[in-house]
Amino acid sequence: MSILNDDMTKILVEAARHARQWAYVPYSHYPVGATLLTDSGKIYDGVNVENAAYPTTICTERMVVIKAISEGEHGLTAIAIVTSNGGMPCGSCRQAMAEFNHKTTVIIADEKGQIVKETSLENLLPDAFLPIDLK
Repeated sequence: MSILNDDMTKILVEAARHARQWAYVPYSHYPVGATLLTDSGKIYDGVNVENAAYPTTICTERMVVIKAISEGEHGLTAIAIVTSNGGMPCGSCRQAMAEFNHKTTVIIADEKGQIVKETSLENLLPDAFLPIDLK
């Protein structure tokens, strides 16, 4: 299913595992790390950043998408997301990623780097509301 080779998948997962250490999670104690491979071949990392005013918290997936977009990227190829237990991205994060490529490969791994699921964003968010829906 993935367009990635095994080496790139390992690189993304390991980088996401490494990034997890920078998560700011004093409330949930649930650090998440992610790495995003863009269509240009660049890799970006991100973490979740919590806030005492909970709605101000930003999830890892949205963080890394915003980071890439702010650097001029507009196409997502793949994202690796690492949590302690292989948790899936929330609905808001799925929608944020879909804005830039509904077919993005999504790799979910646990804190040991074991891949729990590899799928497409399209499978995680069927019938997404996409930019084309506004035309």
